[in-house]
Amino acid sequence: MLGASTLGLFRPGTSPLHRLPAAVKLAALVLLGIASVWLQREWWLVVAAFALVGVAYGIAGYGPFLLLRQVRPMAWLLVFTAAMNWWTAGWERAIAVTVMIAVLVCAAALVTLTTPTTSLIDVVVRAAAPLRRFGVDAERLGLILLLGIRCVPVVAGLAREVREAQIARGATNSLRAFAVPLLVRALRDADSIGEALMARGLDD
Repeated sequence: MLGASTLGLFRPGTSPLHRLPAAVKLAALVLLGIASVWLQREWWLVVAAFALVGVAYGIAGYGPFLLLRQVRPMAWLLVFTAAMNWWTAGWERAIAVTVMIAVLVCAAALVTLTTPTTSLIDVVVRAAAPLRRFGVDAERLGLILLLGIRCVPVVAGLAREVREAQIARGATNSLRAFAVPLLVRALRDADSIGEALMARGLDD
């Protein structure tokens, strides 16, 4: 069964993380991404980073179940990554790479859980404002980011519906039977979104 992503689903609250400015949280996320290159040199550092992310979830008022929900949709990818790294580079590398991916996913999810999407978009638009002199449309960049964030749960929902329809028809676990209708429905929804944006004069 396909798991549901919570990406982009803001949960209102009054915790210190909820009150932290969106720009600070995004900057911390970028720094974590940069530091991941150094952290994954030692497997125990990555495990410690995952523990700290777990503590951050607790500070935000979320339990371990919600933490695990963030990585559940990509469980098979993590298993495959761990197996390949174990086979080619040993168990330390397998733990470091796999857990580091989980750390980044859980940290990014925590930012979206504690920050309204509009606040995140505002930060991106303000950060990109100086690039207008080079022809960058900051508002359009923010719109693209917003659509990207919102499309993740939409595609996950389509995948779940397609899989449930397959099960109802007694279909087998054929990858082709799953991927083709999912791709068609995703493209159809993308066309609808594009037409709606053009109708509102948001693109030419």
